Amino acid sequence: MTISKLKREELYRVCDPKKFDFTSTADLEERLSALGQDRAISAVELGINIKSKGYNLFCLGPEGTGKTSLVKRILEKEAKSRPTPDDWAYVYNFEEPYKPIAINFPAGEASEFAKDIDKLIEELSTSINAILDSDEYKAAETIIKEKYKQKKEEYIRLLQKKAKGKSVSLLHMPVGLVVAPVKNGEVLSPDAFDELPEEEKKSLIEDLNYMQEEIENTAQDLPSWEDKQRKESQQLREKFIKAAVKNPIDALRHKHKSHKGAVEFLKNIQKHIIDNIDDFLPASEQPAASEEGDPLSALLNRMNKSEDDKFSKLKVNVIVKNEKDAGAPIVLLDHPTQANLVGRVERIQQYGALVTDFTLIKAGALHRANGGFLLMDARKLLLQPYSWDSLKRALASKTVKIETPSDETCFTTISLDPCPIPLDVKVILTGDEELYEMLTERDPDFCDYFKVEADFGVLMDRTFENEVEYAKLIGSLSKKKKIRSLNKQAVAKVIEYSSRLAEDSEKLTAHIASIGDLLREADFWARKSKANQIGKNHIEQAISEQIYRSDRIKQAMLEQIDKGTILIDVEGAKVGQINGLVVYNFSRNSFGKPSRITTQVRMGKGEFIDIEREIQMSGPIHTKGVLILSSLIANRFAKESPLSLSASIVFEQSYGGVDGDSASSTEYYCLLSAISNIPIKQNIAVTGSINQFGEIQPIGGANEKIEGFFDVCKHRGLTGDQGVIIPRTNVSSLMLREDVLQAVEEGQFHIWAVDTVDDGIEILTGMPAGKPNKNGEYPKGTVNYAVQKGLEHYYKCYVRYARETHGCLGK
Repeated sequence: MTISKLKREELYRVCDPKKFDFTSTADLEERLSALGQDRAISAVELGINIKSKGYNLFCLGPEGTGKTSLVKRILEKEAKSRPTPDDWAYVYNFEEPYKPIAINFPAGEASEFAKDIDKLIEELSTSINAILDSDEYKAAETIIKEKYKQKKEEYIRLLQKKAKGKSVSLLHMPVGLVVAPVKNGEVLSPDAFDELPEEEKKSLIEDLNYMQEEIENTAQDLPSWEDKQRKESQQLREKFIKAAVKNPIDALRHKHKSHKGAVEFLKNIQKHIIDNIDDFLPASEQPAASEEGDPLSALLNRMNKSEDDKFSKLKVNVIVKNEKDAGAPIVLLDHPTQANLVGRVERIQQYGALVTDFTLIKAGALHRANGGFLLMDARKLLLQPYSWDSLKRALASKTVKIETPSDETCFTTISLDPCPIPLDVKVILTGDEELYEMLTERDPDFCDYFKVEADFGVLMDRTFENEVEYAKLIGSLSKKKKIRSLNKQAVAKVIEYSSRLAEDSEKLTAHIASIGDLLREADFWARKSKANQIGKNHIEQAISEQIYRSDRIKQAMLEQIDKGTILIDVEGAKVGQINGLVVYNFSRNSFGKPSRITTQVRMGKGEFIDIEREIQMSGPIHTKGVLILSSLIANRFAKESPLSLSASIVFEQSYGGVDGDSASSTEYYCLLSAISNIPIKQNIAVTGSINQFGEIQPIGGANEKIEGFFDVCKHRGLTGDQGVIIPRTNVSSLMLREDVLQAVEEGQFHIWAVDTVDDGIEILTGMPAGKPNKNGEYPKGTVNYAVQKGLEHYYKCYVRYARETHGCLGK
C-alpha cells in the first residue's frame, strides 16, 4: 500500500515561458496544418485519392475541433492539381419537350456558347423580319400573286363571255362568284324576281342554271390555284429564311464543331425554324391559332407564339460554370435541402397555372461539385426531408437527377423531367461519433457509400515540440481572428488552460473553438486596459470572467450549504457517513460539489439496497458500481460464510438522477464504517471507482471535484486538516486553480493519491486497514478486523434468529 500526499508541483503542470525563443506570437510563422490530427489527415488523403465507388468520407469528432477547416485546406491543396471539370447546360428537347437535354462543354465554354446563341437569336430576329421586308422578297412575292391573279381574271373573262346575251350577271361575293338575274341592266331583288311573269321567270331560271353549271364546271381549278399560290409563297419564304438562317448557324457549327451536343442542338434549331416558319414571322403575319380542342395545347400555343417568347426554345440554360484552369470545385453546402442538393425546376404562374420550362432549371450542390468535392454537415443533411435518400441514389447511380417532391398544392402544374447528368464527386460528411455510429447501425447502405472514416481526436500529447507548435497555432488563430498578438507568458497560460480543458496535464486539447473563444475574450480585456498586446493577466482575467458568468448556481449551492439547507459536515467524524463528490454540468460550465453519502446496516440476508436504484433514479453504471462493492465485501469477508446483513446506501438530498461509478469507493468506505462502527473523518472527501480486487480506478472531473470540496471548506474556513482522496491514476489529470495550489502549498488543504481501498480507509479512519493472515483473519486494531467481527456478529444473530423461528438454518 502506498499513500501519497501530493505537492503543489504534482497538482499543476506549469508551462515555463522561458523555454520559448520568441517574444510574441507576431514573431511566429503561421501554422496551417492541424495539430495532433495526423491519423485523420491520413484518412482524408486516402479517401479523396481512391477513385473507386463508395470511397466517400465521414469526418467524425466533436464540434470545435476544426474538422471542416482542416478538410477544406486539404481539399484546396488537392483541387489545384486536378483538372477543371466540364460546364453543363440544359437546352430544349425538340423531340420530347418535357425532357430537356443536358450538354457538357469544356470549362468556361458553356457561357460562351450561351452568348453565341443569344447573339444568334438577336441576329435571326432581325434578319427574318428584314428579309421578309426586303425588295427582293416582295418582288418575288408580287410575281407569284400576279401570276395567279391573271389566271383568276382570265377565268372570270371567260365566264363573262359565256354570260353575254344572257339575262344574268356575275357578282363577286365573299363566298366566291354568284350568279344573279338581271333585267334592263339591273340585278333583280328576290321580291322583284317573284313579281315577274311566269314565262319570263322561266327564261331567267334557265339562264341562271346554265351559268351556274358553267361556273361549277370551270371552278374546279380555283382551289388548286389557291393551294399552289400558298405553296409557292411558303416555298419562297422558306428559301429566303433558309438563306437567313443557314449562314449564322453554319458559322456557329464550325466554331463549336468539337462539341457534339452543341452541333446537334444547332442542327435542331435550324430544322425547328424551317419547320415552324409561321412562329417566327412578324406577329401581324402569323395565322390565327385555333383555340378548339385541347385547351392546354391552346394555352401552350399562345405562350409559345407570343412575340417575346418565340425564340425561347433556342436559348441555353447554363447551370454549371467553371473557370478554366481553376481546378476541381469545392462546394460547402450549409443548408442541404433536397432542392439545394440535387437541383430544382422553378415554376411561374401564368394563365392561372404554375408552368415551367427548361430555362427555369437550377443547379444543386451536386451539379456544382461534380468533378470535385462536396462538404456537408451530416446532422443538417439528415434533418432535411428526402435529402439523404436523394444523395444515396445519386451516389449509387453515379448520376445527378433533379427530383421534385410530391406537389401538394391545388394548382395545375406542368412539370419537367430533365435528363440526368453523369456524376463524379467525392462527398465528405462531418459529424460526431454518436451520429456516425447511428448511421452505421441503422442504415445498411451507409458503409457502402462512406467507406472511409476520418477520426478527429480531441487530445494531443503535451510535449515540448507540441507546445511550440501550439504556440504557432495560437499565433495563427490571433491573426485569423484579427486580434492582438500574445506575449510568451500569455501563450504559456493558454497552453496550461488547454491542459485543463483536456483534463490531463500531459495532454493538450484539440478543441480549437474553445481556445479561439478565450483569445477573443482576452483581446477584449486587453483592449479595455489599452494594452497593445495580450498578456498573461488578460488570459487569466478572461478565464475568471468565463467562470464568473456561469457560476450563479454554484454560488447558490454554497449559500444553501452555509445556511444548512444542504447538509454537509467538513469537521469531526461520524459512523456510516462520508463526503462524496459529484460534478454538475451546466452549458459550458462544470463544477464540483460534495454530497453526503450515508449507509445503514442491520441483520439480513446479504442484501445491498441502492436506494437510488430502487426508486429508478440511478443509471446502470452507478448500479454496476454498487454491485462491484457488494462483491468486494463478500470476497473479503464472507468467503466461507454467508453475509448476514442488509445494507442501504443513499446519496442524501439528491433529487435528480445519479449515474457513474466514481463514488463506488466512497460507498465502500461508508459501508465499512457502518459495519465496523468506526467513524469516518468528515473533513475529507473521497472520489474513485473500485474493481472487485479493491483497486482504485480513475474517474472524470477530478479537478472540479477537488475544487468543489475546497470551495465549501474555504467558505466555512480552512482548518489545515481538510482534503480530498483521489485515485493515483488521476494525478496526471490535475490542473487545479491557483487558490487551491496556494492552500496546498501552505498546508491548509491536502490531496492524497491512493492505489487501493485499504489506503483510503486508513486516511479516513486514522487506523491501519489490516492484512489477512493465511486463515483469512485480520489483526486486531485494524479496520478490516472490526468489519470482520461486525459481520460475524450479524451472522450469529441471524443463526440465532433462524433457530428461534425454526428457519432453514435452524434445521
